[in-house]
Amino acid sequence: MARIAVIGAGMGAMAAAARLAVAGHRVVVYERGSTHGGALGRFERAGFGFDTGPGLLHLPAVYRDLFIKTGKEPLERCVELAQVDPAARHVFPDGTDLRLPNASRAGVVRALDEAFGAGTGERWGDLVNRAREAWDATRRPLLEEPLREDWAALREDPYPAVRRRGWFRRGPVRPGTLAEVAARELGAAGPVALLESHALAHGLDPRTAPASATVLPYLEQTFGSWYAQGGMRALADAVYERCRARKVEFVFEAEVTGVAVEDGRAAGVVLAGGSAAEADAVVAGIAPSALTPLLDGVRPWRDGDVQPARAAERTAEPGATGRFMVFLALAGARPVDTVHRTVVHARDRDAELAAVFGGGSGTPARCPHPTVTVLRPDDPAGRPDAGHEAVTLTATVAAHGLLDWSDRAIAEEYADRLVAVAEQAVPGLRDRLLWREVRTPYDTAGQTGAAGGAVPAPALAGADGRLLHPGNLTALPGLYLAGGWAHPGGGLPHAGMSGAMVAGLITSGADWRGSQ
Repeated sequence: MARIAVIGAGMGAMAAAARLAVAGHRVVVYERGSTHGGALGRFERAGFGFDTGPGLLHLPAVYRDLFIKTGKEPLERCVELAQVDPAARHVFPDGTDLRLPNASRAGVVRALDEAFGAGTGERWGDLVNRAREAWDATRRPLLEEPLREDWAALREDPYPAVRRRGWFRRGPVRPGTLAEVAARELGAAGPVALLESHALAHGLDPRTAPASATVLPYLEQTFGSWYAQGGMRALADAVYERCRARKVEFVFEAEVTGVAVEDGRAAGVVLAGGSAAEADAVVAGIAPSALTPLLDGVRPWRDGDVQPARAAERTAEPGATGRFMVFLALAGARPVDTVHRTVVHARDRDAELAAVFGGGSGTPARCPHPTVTVLRPDDPAGRPDAGHEAVTLTATVAAHGLLDWSDRAIAEEYADRLVAVAEQAVPGLRDRLLWREVRTPYDTAGQTGAAGGAVPAPALAGADGRLLHPGNLTALPGLYLAGGWAHPGGGLPHAGMSGAMVAGLITSGADWRGSQ
């Protein structure tokens, strides 16, 4: 039995802790905050409840596997998961109203044809087929096994080249960026915005993201969108309770200030105040860039490894994005035909991308009319009674540091913009409003410790490897990485996968190549 010290109680770290405990190890989790779950938090006030992180789950199989491998009770006995149908409603600037069914290819094709004209669904279907090829080509090295030493192969975009049409255009077209794929293969403004909105929701700039980012709508369309009754925080609670049932020990308000190194390997952690905890291995469920200060300035990566940016230890990297959220407490019952998730698209796509990621000047700004996701779950746990409704508005924005989100007056003014946009999805919204709460990337940074309140994007192949994350196995023996900032990147499923990879590496050795 080995002693394992885990830094942080985020989803990836807890997923690793539960698996390691089942393997017979003694696991202790040290969390700087007062609770578990990392970004998967919950805000409650006056009987209303809101998720402060992801509002939906994709690829629930990741957590089903975690619960199967760590105990007799399956996930569905611990969390009430339900498919969201329609998966999403999309409202476009020209007034087009599109409702996409959950996990139904034929239904999506039909909905697109009805909204944008005959043939649109077929073109979308062709694109999704190519996205499936990209998914099949990279699923294992990106999501099911630790990052290989020969990761350079993932620099290439797996999205298949499209044959040119016409007598003089017989050569294949290289994939290009997601925006180029959207313009070439979809053409019309509405379907282009639909595709690009998936990238934007994950903090990716479609103008620079690789064509392989088409796997994001493919995953959602294929595996569906799921909601946990009681809020997505219920998933974090279930993983925490599974850890406790497997005898994982949690120490809260315990800030780790150093990683002890003895005989050239990680040997435990040092806590604020100077106390130390010995360990045979250390799992860091924090941003990899934060490891360097914990190791007295030593960077635990080899030449040629995927590494975090050197300047990202306390500030957000250029292009980093966070979530701007507004929680709304509304009077009046939720209408019976209400859609769980509505995306109200920006009036000016180019202006929004320039505002979020920087335009010609390279300086991010606050978009006058951002794309806003409106979540209206039918969940009694989120409201005081049936005569009220809890609504969450979310927009992707530049991280704190790239923009100053600490000014509350600025935050409130931007919240006004989101509310104005959201009225397209919730008629009479302002008349029903009892109160609201605003959460900015500045708030996220304070609550989770993420630099600038940035949210990690999922790992993608292509783009010369820019969207890969540091591997789970570091150059320092006994030190491992889990969570959204490590391989395979951000998102609830990816965090769970990172935990599985770390557990496999510790229990089976550095040569472990994933579940067979």
